[in-house]
Amino acid sequence: MTKLAINGGPKAASDLEIPRWPQCTEKSKEYVMDSLESEKWCRIIDGADWVDRFEEEFADLHDAEHAIAVSNGTVAIELALRASGLEPGDEVLVPAYTFIATASAVACMGGVPKFVDVDPDTFNIDPESVRENITEDTVGIVGVHFGGYPMDVDELLPIVEEHGLFFIEDAAHAQGSAWRGQKVGTFGDFGTFSFQQSKSVAGGEGGIVVTDDEVLAEEASLVHNIGRPVGAGYKHTMLSSNYRLPELQGALLTAQLEKLPAENERRQENERRLVEALEEIEGIHTLREDDRITDRGYCVYNFRYDAEAFGGPSRDRFLEALRAEGVPASSGYGLPLYKQPAFSRAQLGSMVPPGTDIPVNRHLHLPGVEEIMETNIRLSHTALLAEDESILAIPRAIEKVKRNADQL
Repeated sequence: MTKLAINGGPKAASDLEIPRWPQCTEKSKEYVMDSLESEKWCRIIDGADWVDRFEEEFADLHDAEHAIAVSNGTVAIELALRASGLEPGDEVLVPAYTFIATASAVACMGGVPKFVDVDPDTFNIDPESVRENITEDTVGIVGVHFGGYPMDVDELLPIVEEHGLFFIEDAAHAQGSAWRGQKVGTFGDFGTFSFQQSKSVAGGEGGIVVTDDEVLAEEASLVHNIGRPVGAGYKHTMLSSNYRLPELQGALLTAQLEKLPAENERRQENERRLVEALEEIEGIHTLREDDRITDRGYCVYNFRYDAEAFGGPSRDRFLEALRAEGVPASSGYGLPLYKQPAFSRAQLGSMVPPGTDIPVNRHLHLPGVEEIMETNIRLSHTALLAEDESILAIPRAIEKVKRNADQL
């Protein structure tokens, strides 16, 4: 019997080499210094060009006609909602397992987020749950490509068309992902992305919206620039806020974006190694394999833990043991969105017109979400950048914990 590391034994994953993140590369320094020395730090200043360049390169990489960079991923969703025509009191379907911004953006724009279930085999919005939850008040869907795994747009797009809904792809996790050869973010009215520090394109903060619709792009550009066209002086044609991305961040993000394709290639290679090994371990359930996914970006990699197959230790106890072995895994989000205090009737009621029908979220029971809450194991995308074969230290550590589960 080998003593588990949590009990003082040697670490099974001591050779796991995960690079630091984010990375300040020489190109990052060069581009930021160029912007700094230009003394043109705001995108609307004559001669400022880093945000423009970033938008062009991001649009090219994602095969999108238009891209508008903004200050963070949350306001990217807000901008997309407003440009899509969301009005106060409108109902928007959102997945109940994701980062809060997907749903809070709806509420902050005066809409009512309605939570639907997710598929535990993909962590993505469940099309059947979407169908079941559409009402006469539903005007749109904000779906998430969770972790970078594309949601099933083959199932979702016919629903959108049938009911005349807008469709926003929250692709905060999915820089570079593709479905049937088409980059995510280009299936809906808008795709939104985040560049917060933990993301695979990291700018500290930052976001972008993409669209192939010229009219929507013009509307989004107005919204992001205090209601005026870029370069139009002080003529404002709508009431809006300032969502603009600074030039310094545009420079940094351009450098970070340019290394994304090579990094995603490495992540994909390591994911293949990891999945092949994990599938040999009874009680570990990897994401559903889907040939329609033709390219993968990443923010996190998820798999599920079966406590019974491991002899009984709870998921949280298993995680403690796994972390002690040297694997930086977590359980993900601590609450389903419908249990967050922020989505109480009192909180939502303060954001929408009087008389708006507000769901009682605390009574929701969504089985897919609740299965994930009890079984999810999450790795950062940085784990998929592990050096050489060291990624295999992860399944090796899991096997060690399983063999010695009676020590927990």
